[in-house]
Amino acid sequence: MLEERSFMVSRFTSKRENTWFMSNCRIERIESHEKRPLELEDEEVVHARKICKQSSGYDNLELGLGFLDLTLVPIDHSNNNQRRHSSDDSDSSSLIHSIGRDNSISCLLKCSRSTYGSLASLNSSFRDLIRSGELYRLRRKNGIIEHWVYFSCHLVQWEAFDPINQLWMHLPTMSSNTCFQFSDKESLAVGTELLVLGKEVLDHVIYKYSLLTNSWSLGQLMNEPRCLFGSASLGEIAIVAGGVDPNGKIVSSAELYNSESGSWETLPNMLKPRKMCSGVFMDNKFYVIGGVGGTDSRPLTCGEEYDLTTRVWTEIPNMSPVRPIEAANAPAEAPPLVAVVDNELYAADCVDMEVRKYDKQRKEWETVGRLPERADSMNGWGIAFRGCGDRVIVIGGPRTSGAGFIEVNSWVPRDGPPRWTMLGRKQSSNFVYNCAVMGC
Repeated sequence: MLEERSFMVSRFTSKRENTWFMSNCRIERIESHEKRPLELEDEEVVHARKICKQSSGYDNLELGLGFLDLTLVPIDHSNNNQRRHSSDDSDSSSLIHSIGRDNSISCLLKCSRSTYGSLASLNSSFRDLIRSGELYRLRRKNGIIEHWVYFSCHLVQWEAFDPINQLWMHLPTMSSNTCFQFSDKESLAVGTELLVLGKEVLDHVIYKYSLLTNSWSLGQLMNEPRCLFGSASLGEIAIVAGGVDPNGKIVSSAELYNSESGSWETLPNMLKPRKMCSGVFMDNKFYVIGGVGGTDSRPLTCGEEYDLTTRVWTEIPNMSPVRPIEAANAPAEAPPLVAVVDNELYAADCVDMEVRKYDKQRKEWETVGRLPERADSMNGWGIAFRGCGDRVIVIGGPRTSGAGFIEVNSWVPRDGPPRWTMLGRKQSSNFVYNCAVMGC
């Protein structure tokens, strides 16, 4: 069955029971140059080619099902041979029965994770394997990582973008109160989780989206809740540093989050308290860059490096790419827009629309090229600048009164100076509020 690129797929996901249901159909590739959405009716299976004539784009694609240029074809149950294979594959103890479990897993590791929702519909063994997170742990161990961008342009709605297949996907809507919706929020993706951190009426709260279940739940709070911190993730761990505590005090504390255990570990304090800073992992060390600190809350030009082995912080001068703000009434700039690709640090200068690269030896920034011309922002707010695998991703777009676009632009630094490729574009009346990259 798998050798013929023909799979059993679910017709829909039940929101009530969150289980998969089998449909009397299979999916096959359509040779088409025009991308159209696939929709499934509850009462009948509708041929995808017919639906393609009625709408365009991938906005209604359900997250995780992995439909791409596919058509639904009824399965011929009169074929005894096919019925025999279906019976074998439905055996709860097997994956791909003819090659065994270990070889099956080796094959699945190399499949795009956009197909895992469909694979989970084959039988309970596939479903349990994918929902347990075992496949993602094995992918990470074998260096197989796909990066998706998660971002929000609305108060409670998040979207994912797959830069390889160029797919837009909606996440389920967050169920949160009005206070959380309108509060300042931070986000980070770690392991197979997306964490969104903010404040409700009386206390801080963390909402956690799980890629394994395609659902939101409440996450474990930090030991010292905060906002306006710097953060970054590496595999199944993430570090948050600095920020502002519930009393409004700028802090120097830091914590490590482990997505496998869902727990927070307190780390040694940084050398300087700071807020509105940025964080990255580079050369297997965590860096916190820039921000605001001191008794007069002025911009910090230094950074700090945390060695996970020695558990020691080291100050690094001139690591912030943000210009010092001299005027007392000058508008506040966003935290430094930084990204790491191939262990090299890049930054976006939204004033001069330039891309800069950090020279580790000289500890200086140098201009390497331009940002996408249509990447509008307000002092760095409303735009995302992230490392995404082997490329730098910029998410932003032109904006007019009450209308505008979100554009995803990509640059691969190893290919030379910035030459941006637009991977996706969609209408949006809002800026990018939060953004995180999940690699798994």
